[in-house]
Formats: sequence, C-alpha cells, structure tokens
Amino acid sequence: MSVPKQFLEFALQCGALCFGDFTTRSGRQTPYFFDAGRFDQGSTLGKLARFYAQTLLDARDQGRVGFDMLFGPAYKGIALASSTAVALAGFDLDVPFSYNRKERKDHGESGELIGAPLHGRVLIVDDVITDGAAKREALGLIRAHGAAPAGVVIMLDRMERTGADGALSQFSAVQAFERDTGLPVISIANLDDLISLLRSDSPSAAAARPHLPSIEAYRKRYGA
Repeated sequence: MSVPKQFLEFALQCGALCFGDFTTRSGRQTPYFFDAGRFDQGSTLGKLARFYAQTLLDARDQGRVGFDMLFGPAYKGIALASSTAVALAGFDLDVPFSYNRKERKDHGESGELIGAPLHGRVLIVDDVITDGAAKREALGLIRAHGAAPAGVVIMLDRMERTGADGALSQFSAVQAFERDTGLPVISIANLDDLISLLRSDSPSAAAARPHLPSIEAYRKRYGA
C-alpha cells in the first residue's frame, strides 16, 4: 500500500479527516476538513512523524529535495519538526532541528531560535500551506541566519485554487509558493489521493464514501 493511502487511512482512524459542511479561513464552503490537532497522542504523533520521515526519504531518493536539517515554524511546526527528526533517526538519518519563538526572548537562552544553529540546506516542516505567509516568513529567518531554504514538507495538499468565486487564481497555494520561491513543496498526500481512497474498496473509507460526490464536485470547481 502506498504511503499516501496509508497516511489517509491513518488520518481517518484518528478523526483528523472530517466530512460534512465546513467553512475555511477564506470563507469558502468545503465538504471536508483536515484537523492536524487530532494527532494528539504520543502514539499517533509518533506514527505521523514516521509518515513525514518516509515521505522525505522517498523524495530525497527521487532527487526532489535534499536537506541537512529541519526547521519547525511556531507553533504546530515545533512538534512536527522535532518528532520528524526523531523518526528520521530511526531510519538511520540523524539530522539536527530547530524552531522559532513567536516573540523574541531577551533573557536566559535569548534570541528567536531554539535548537541547532541554522546551517546548510534547511527543510521547513509544517502541517499545511494556506496562503504561504508563514512559510515565507520562515524563509526570511533561515536566510537571515546564513542558511539556505531547501523546501517545505506538509501533510496534505488540498490542490485548490485560491481566491474568491469569479476571481479564482489559476494556481493553488502550493503551486503559487513553488512558483514564487523556486522551492519544492513535498506533501505526504493530496486531494487526488483522498479521492482515489474514497473510490477504492478500503474498509477504513466506508463511512466517508457517501461524501465522495461532493468532494469530486468541489475538486472540479476549485481544483488547480
């Protein structure tokens, strides 16, 4: 079974993939929602980290990305980068990691970074790309410390065009980020993987299968 399918089945089991009628931050109505906060147990975070690690190792072996260390943007990226570094060590790839504070500290271990000094090719680890603003801020921080951004790895690429109805961009948030920065975005899974899973006979997707027509319609309307 492919890594994307395994990950999506895992997300369904954890309740991280929800189906119904949701409103996104942009105000768009969507038939599905991905809640990364549901990976809230030590066991589920550990398994999620292994999916990140396997995805990164596959992308590296395919020549899609190379990296020397990981960086987790505050706040969700902190747990994701640190746990992914642990998982990579389990695959015999021991890399350093660091993360930032939202507010700079001027006492104790002062500064805006915690962890290993930024150096070499730095890969950003986060949950999703919505408008890319937080990732662009991370790029500036990495460069300011003399390191080179290597790319971004996320859980799920929604593959949908940004903007309002009648003024939709031709690009998704991920595509726009890659176009503007020249850096790769690696996702564990994407919307097409989800549709493929719901079309399959996977028992784990049975309860979600009735939502397939609305998700396919959403993909047709907003897909990039």
